[in-house]
Amino acid sequence: MLKVGDKLPAFSLPSDDGRTMSSRDFASEILVVYFYPKDSTPGCTREGQAFSKLLPEFRKAGVQVLGVSKDSLQSHGNFRAKYALTVPLLSDADLSLHKAFGAYGDKVMYGKKVTGVLRSTFVFADGRATKVYPSVKVDGHAEAVLAFVRGDAPAKKPAPAKKKAAVEKPAAAKKKAAPTKGARAR
Repeated sequence: MLKVGDKLPAFSLPSDDGRTMSSRDFASEILVVYFYPKDSTPGCTREGQAFSKLLPEFRKAGVQVLGVSKDSLQSHGNFRAKYALTVPLLSDADLSLHKAFGAYGDKVMYGKKVTGVLRSTFVFADGRATKVYPSVKVDGHAEAVLAFVRGDAPAKKPAPAKKKAAVEKPAAAKKKAAPTKGARAR
């Protein structure tokens, strides 16, 4: 797998928007490349939606974002349309870019060793890797990458809330009860 300081591997791949994208297009820019296993699967969908939702913020920070999988351009087009994704999706059908980045190899799934796509993300500035996320957990990942490229300090996790001794009653139950028989009304 690529390491911080490594050069951006040369590539030229078709994008779901009909363009061919090349490493030369991003030589002097900040570039985020995320590899994901398969279009329209739950984790890959959440990841694509998260990067798409934050794409305006990435662009405001001067960052380009690309998603890469081995799926076909038709699959990418369907995936983009179905989930309103805005990140360009590159098709690496022969896995050459996956392998150049180290985003394809052995992993453990459901207790079994398999060979496949390694969900990973790489950040490049001026053609060199500045951050590598080798084993991505989807939830919160796009936000962490955005914080990194912005130079934001990592957010501290809030302290766990203390448990309340009693369960709070719903608002309707808090209303004053009507006087019971034998009680005096004021």
